[in-house]
Amino acid sequence: MDMTKSQFDVIIVGGGPAGLNAALVLGRARKHVLVLDNQKPRNWVTRETHGFLTRDGVSPQQFRAYAAEEIKSYPSVQFTSDTVIEINGQDGAFVVKTGEDKLYHARKILFAVGKRDLPLGIDGLKEVYGKSAFVCPYCDGWELRDQKLVIIASADKVLHMAKLIAGWTKDYVMCTNSDGTLPEEQMLELSHHGIQVYESPVHSIVSEEGMVRTVKLNDGTVIPCSGIFFQPKLQTGSDVPKALGCEVTDIGTIIVDTQGKTSVSGVFSAGDAASEMYQAIAAASLGALTAVSINNELNFERWDSSEDTRIIK
Repeated sequence: MDMTKSQFDVIIVGGGPAGLNAALVLGRARKHVLVLDNQKPRNWVTRETHGFLTRDGVSPQQFRAYAAEEIKSYPSVQFTSDTVIEINGQDGAFVVKTGEDKLYHARKILFAVGKRDLPLGIDGLKEVYGKSAFVCPYCDGWELRDQKLVIIASADKVLHMAKLIAGWTKDYVMCTNSDGTLPEEQMLELSHHGIQVYESPVHSIVSEEGMVRTVKLNDGTVIPCSGIFFQPKLQTGSDVPKALGCEVTDIGTIIVDTQGKTSVSGVFSAGDAASEMYQAIAAASLGALTAVSINNELNFERWDSSEDTRIIK
């Protein structure tokens, strides 16, 4: 088995907005950084990234390409396409093993692994996801403004989503997909605002070239529409954080403090992996802030240790 050993200040697991912005900040702080990414981001089903100042409308692939080009200015940052399968060790001495049988060593770890979708069991959803069916109105609501929409959400989220979507269109219905029971007072409130609620499970989505045409329910109801927002079911983008001992929520969000620190000393997390905001610009911001925390910790540790406190190129 071929094992390659390399030493870094920080290994970033994940190369999305959070990981990339963290790499930029750490590179400018003259830290030796390795970004390990498996090139399987959740948002590659979408055509465009929105709400990101100076990058509104670029594809996720273009966004990554622009970021990588900018980070090239900082030679202490390296990129490798590989999957992290195991991390052992402790703060200051982590060993990262990859799917290609490589070993890397790092003083700190940053998980920017995002989230991944779990199947919802709706026939036809895959064909429209990222084209005419989306999960975030702040990311894609503008493109579906004033259109006839179907909103698929669990009963406990229906009223919230109904109020939210009203800012983009007045022509929409709600589907609980038989996920919970809506309280009577909420049904009355929705009825007062003219919002139809369907509680039968969603059977299938009919589309043409990625554009939704109708949503069919198990009870035979057919709902014409030109767009969908749906509530995804998610889990952490990698099983490695939990295996390392990081505490996570029931939906797989890595628990961090205000500095991005996890429950494991020397291990940090940022972006969608450690947040439920799910916007590219929010993930990038969290990546930058967490990188500052990591850099501060490294600098302070070096200062307090017997190591030479001067920057080593």
